[in-house]
Parts: sequence; structure tokens; C-alpha cells
Amino acid sequence: MGMTGLTVPADPGTTVADRSARDRVLGLSAAGVSLELGGRRVLDDVSVVVGPGELVVLVGPNGAGKSSLLGVLSGDLAPASGSVDLDGVPLASIPAARLAQQRSVQMQENRLAFAFATREVVEMGRAPWRRTSAARDDDLVVEEAMAATDVRDLAEQSFPTLSGGEKARTSFARVLAQRTPVILLDEPTAALDIRHQEATLVRARVCAHEGAAVVVVLHDLSLAAAYADRLVLLDRGAVRADGPARQVCDAQLLGDVYGHPVEVLDHPSGPLVIPARPRAKELYR
Repeated sequence: MGMTGLTVPADPGTTVADRSARDRVLGLSAAGVSLELGGRRVLDDVSVVVGPGELVVLVGPNGAGKSSLLGVLSGDLAPASGSVDLDGVPLASIPAARLAQQRSVQMQENRLAFAFATREVVEMGRAPWRRTSAARDDDLVVEEAMAATDVRDLAEQSFPTLSGGEKARTSFARVLAQRTPVILLDEPTAALDIRHQEATLVRARVCAHEGAAVVVVLHDLSLAAAYADRLVLLDRGAVRADGPARQVCDAQLLGDVYGHPVEVLDHPSGPLVIPARPRAKELYR
């Protein structure tokens, strides 16, 4: 079944997904975080808070520190200074098994060493709930996740044979199947066509509506502005702006951070950010 409907429902109903998110409401916060990788400081005194029911998008140019910050927020990278808390508890103190029940992560690259079938990859999201009462819902949760990401027709296909977009959707399905109150997505739409880009962010929006704290890294500023409660604009490892899209999407600010002039147009769905560019014919004069 394909993904249908690109609006967030006022009442998502009483699915397994709803019950899971509402039963475990958590917030995520980083305070004064700095990070060094390869002898280079990639994050410098970064603070960000993501509350339950909020979708926050990290934006900024290449090398700004977006993926690094997501890695720190997930607990995969240890900051040189500062702290990261999950529901007021230091992230570093949470056992790995428990952390996997509280936050899920979709990385930029979707690699697996073995030729698992698509369904098996999605089922990996249920691993943290093995031998718990939540495991009785495994089959239903996996089915819901695959339907939500339009990968049910790919269920028996080998993951390495999928296209880049199909791999991304399968990885997102795994995250949805994990049913955590904190969701971290690193460029989940990069390999997707327009329909699946929109559907993925609608689903992320629904997760926030159900009570999850959602953090997404995106390059497309207009796409980010359409779905985010807040944008966090990073520049050379520091936060340049943090606020609603109509506040952060300032032409002068974005032009300075990205090193390229832009025009910002008002639209009902959110600001549209258009880079200044010459007409095609002018390139050959």
C-alpha cells in the first residue's frame, strides 16, 4: 500500500504507534556541547532543547556540524565538554539496552554487511523490545511501519539490491518500528523523490503529534521550513539562530551563513528559500 494523505490528522487514532509514543514522553537537551574530531573542533558551545511533541530541523552548510550534533544527541559521539540529557538523565549514564528503547536513529548511509531481506531490516527495529511485553505487538508494528513508508512490496527483496531511495525508506521503517519517544533522522529525504520526501516528513510530523521529540537534519531549507516547529541554523560548529522558520529564514542571515545570496518568498506552507542564480543563457555569454 502506498503512502497517502499529506496532512497531519487532527486525531491519529489508537494504533500501536500512538499508544507507544504517548506512554513514554521524553525530552532531549544539549547544554554547552563542544566536540572535536580528528583534532578539529566541529561543535563549539552548542545548546539545543527538543521537547516532547516537537519537530526540530538542523540546517546549515556542509561542515556546519549538523550530523556531528545529531551524533552527540544520539549518544554515539561523546562531547569534549558540555552535557546531553534525556528526560533530565545524562545520556552517558543510560545503559545501551535502555537507550535503544528511548531513542532511534537513522544515519545518512544505509549499510548492512549481510543480504538481509527488507522485512528483516525493519524487524531489527523491534530488537530492543525482545523479551518485554511490547514484543507481543512486533508483527503489527512492523506491518504498520512498512505500510507507512511504502516498502511492503519490497518485503522479500534483498536490502543491498534496493535503490538508494528504497534503502532510505526501509531504514526509516526500521526507526518507526523501534517505537521510541525520541527520533533522530540524518538526511532521511536525501535520496527520495518528491512524493516520498513529503510523505517521510509528514510521518515525522505525525510522530511529533503523537508526543515524540523528533530531530531531523535537512539540506532543503524550504522543505525544512514547511514541517519544522523550529529550525536550528548551524554555522562552523556554532548555533547562529534557533527559532520558527519565518524567523530563521532571513535572506541576509542565510546569505551570510551559506556564503551565497538567497531570496526568501512567503508561502502558506512556509518560507521558500531560492538561491540567486544567473539565467541559463547568461552562463554561456
